[in-house]
Amino acid sequence: MNFLSYGLMTPVNHTDVHEFILLGLTTRRDLQVPLFMAFLAMYMVTLLGNFGIIVLIRTDLHLHTPMYYFLSHLAFVDICYSSIILPKMLVQILTVEKIISFSGCAAQLCFFVIFGVTECLLLAVMAYDRYVAICKPLLYPTIMCGWMCWWLVAGSYAVGVFHAVTHTTFIFTFSFCRSNLINHYFCDIAPLLALSCSNTHTYEVVILALVSINCLSRRKAFSTCTSHLMVVTMFYGAILFMYLRPSSTFALDENKTATLFYTIMTPTKSFNQSVFPPTRKK
Repeated sequence: MNFLSYGLMTPVNHTDVHEFILLGLTTRRDLQVPLFMAFLAMYMVTLLGNFGIIVLIRTDLHLHTPMYYFLSHLAFVDICYSSIILPKMLVQILTVEKIISFSGCAAQLCFFVIFGVTECLLLAVMAYDRYVAICKPLLYPTIMCGWMCWWLVAGSYAVGVFHAVTHTTFIFTFSFCRSNLINHYFCDIAPLLALSCSNTHTYEVVILALVSINCLSRRKAFSTCTSHLMVVTMFYGAILFMYLRPSSTFALDENKTATLFYTIMTPTKSFNQSVFPPTRKK
């Protein structure tokens, strides 16, 4: 597991940390403007596309179905997910001092986990919806009724909040005494644990359990929709690489690249879901 080595480090003299410095993606000045333009374009596409999907689904009565109800919430989560990270990242690319306060870092991690976990569960819910529609079409109106759809979405958000409270409480009760330099472009779990001199073994077990639970999905449900499978593979593949790798292969610089897939690239997944509707697998 990625984080096992952190909890075994010898503690040093404690120093209170009131703010962090994000090192960002790269320190090369010649890449700052190209990266800024590229990520700004991705962010604008994410905002405009997902807002468009939400407005279209809300205004078109023909799209008031469970599938598009879930898709509208997925689009909303994608907007929030990107907005937690990208605006701050864009400012940091063009500034010299990449400072984030202690409370700001905690808030960023908290909301990142909320919408990240909610996204995982909404993908699973959408897969289940397609499984029922394709494999049990006669029972579909009964199973995926209005109150069931509401509870599935509400439950996804509730579990996201639970995970966020758990992770944020654990991490920000640790002592940060090594440095205040975060080797990342936002406050993520791995680089924060790298700065802690506390014993994090219990939390590492919690991470393994929670991430493993989130990554469980029904194989039959995902096999019913090729476009959905592509999105899930990208999203979960990056998460598995981030949090369930052996510690011997762990490197924060590699994590930056992997994180780009599920924080910047996959928030455009709603387009894939809406442009390529689910079909029965032959």
